[in-house]
Amino acid sequence: MRKMLFAVLFVLGSLAVQAQEAEVKWMSLDEALALQKKSPKKAKPIFMDVYTDWCGPCKMLDKNTFHDPKFVEFINANYYPVKFNGEGNFEVTYKGKKYANPGYDANRKGRNSAHEFTSFLQVQGYPSMYVFDKSGEVKAPIVGYRTADQVIEELKKI
Repeated sequence: MRKMLFAVLFVLGSLAVQAQEAEVKWMSLDEALALQKKSPKKAKPIFMDVYTDWCGPCKMLDKNTFHDPKFVEFINANYYPVKFNGEGNFEVTYKGKKYANPGYDANRKGRNSAHEFTSFLQVQGYPSMYVFDKSGEVKAPIVGYRTADQVIEELKKI
């Protein structure tokens, strides 16, 4: 009987934690651009977080802002959310041009070379957040750490 009660409580507790911890449904830039092209009339703008692995404010933004329930609900409802490592080792295609990081070194500790798409965006600092309108055009960046309320307010102005 005790084992059965423990199992029921464990399942209910797990469900409660999952319900409380809604998350942003991050995707790649290529996936978001494909979704915009697939249904242009129903397309959403893209919200892109440009971060690096070594950036302290990026980690705070991810932990605090991007896990705030208000932010999660707002972004998931109104944007295709994209995570983009500004020093990552992957290829991106934007407006028919491929961007990569030819100087990437997997063995390097700390900072790596900037991704070509980061250079294209003219990223001035990390974290940087970019909005691409419904047709995939890049709008002004939001640079630096912000609270969920601050990011939402800035996004409403764009």
